[in-house]
Amino acid sequence: MELFLEVTLKLLSGFGVTCKLFILTLVFSLPLGLLISFGTMSRFKPVSALFRVVVWIVRGVPLMLQVFIVFYVPGFVFGTPIAERFDAALIAFSLNYACYFSEIFRAGIQAVPRGQWEAGAVLGMTKAQVFSRVIFPQVVKRIVPPMGNEIITLVKDMALARVISVVEIIKKAEIILAENAIIWPLFYTAAFYLIFVGALTLLFGYIEKKQSYYKI
Repeated sequence: MELFLEVTLKLLSGFGVTCKLFILTLVFSLPLGLLISFGTMSRFKPVSALFRVVVWIVRGVPLMLQVFIVFYVPGFVFGTPIAERFDAALIAFSLNYACYFSEIFRAGIQAVPRGQWEAGAVLGMTKAQVFSRVIFPQVVKRIVPPMGNEIITLVKDMALARVISVVEIIKKAEIILAENAIIWPLFYTAAFYLIFVGALTLLFGYIEKKQSYYKI
């Protein structure tokens, strides 16, 4: 029992790093994803083409490779890393998920009938007012399910930070394994993920239910 409690406390410290990385990734990737979606929908063709190419590249390259690129390539080019291990993982995750979120935002925005923009303009509303008061509430309704799926996937992708030795929960379990020659802590980490994902599933279910009053 004493060993179990000791292992649990150590894994909790690693899970704290996982949660910190997860929260910060959402803080940066969600607004960045919205901005990227505006870029891909730009009427200025060179801008939209540039953003679409960036999204295509980021979505097409494995996330683990992107983590390696952000952490190691600046060192090869400039002779010194430009980011700590945690920061490098945060940059890679934020850029990667911003591109995925951008496609969800783009699909949600384009699904709103064009006539609603025109109706808002007729009422004397600015484009910013139409978007914030009319379009965005409908976009939120549409994107909650796919966004929830991506965010739950992000939780599990956090484990990829271990490839550059960020001591998240899986890395912490590997350290315990090496120090004590016991493998069960590695499987024990599944309980932490299941609880976290379960909580997120309930949260997004609640959000969907709250949005159900708004019929599309």
